[in-house]
Order: sequence, then C-alpha cells, then structure tokens
Amino acid sequence: MGTITRTEKRQRGVFGWIFLILFWAFQLFMVLWFVGGLSAAGDTAAGLTNEMERAGAAVGTAIGAGMIIALWAFGTIIFGAFVLLTRGKKIIVETS
Repeated sequence: MGTITRTEKRQRGVFGWIFLILFWAFQLFMVLWFVGGLSAAGDTAAGLTNEMERAGAAVGTAIGAGMIIALWAFGTIIFGAFVLLTRGKKIIVETS
C-alpha cells in the first residue's frame, strides 16, 4: 500500500481575483508614492541654505513619510482581509 498525500487547494472566484489584483495594485502604488515622496523631499532639501529650513524640511519629510506608512498599513490590512475572505472554498486533493 502506498502513501496517500493530501494537498489543500483553493479556487478563487471573480471577486477573489479582483480583490487580489487590487491588493497588489495598491502595494505598487504605495511603493511608488513612498519612493517618489522621499525623492521629491530630497530634491527640495538640497536647495535649502538656512539651517532652520533644513530642519523644517527634515521634520516635514518625517511626518509625510509616517503618514504614507500609516495609510499603507491600514490599506494593506483592509485589502488583505478582503483577499483572505474571497480566496474560495477549500478543495482537498488526494494522490497516492
């Protein structure tokens, strides 16, 4: 008698695929926004001459980056929950 192997598979529906694509599109958008924001802040800070202007730019950049990261985390949790809830029913495949 051989060994029986059970594998769990899930079949996504249309809404499952839509939410999965939206999840990864959101991740790509947030990466581009974060990198673009830091790049723009660096370009702006390079032209500053006063020490107080540079300090203000650093504080503003930190606040902006923190807000983007917070939005990223909240969006990931929300979209991730929808991705998990729409992943489809479990199908057990047995092979021997």
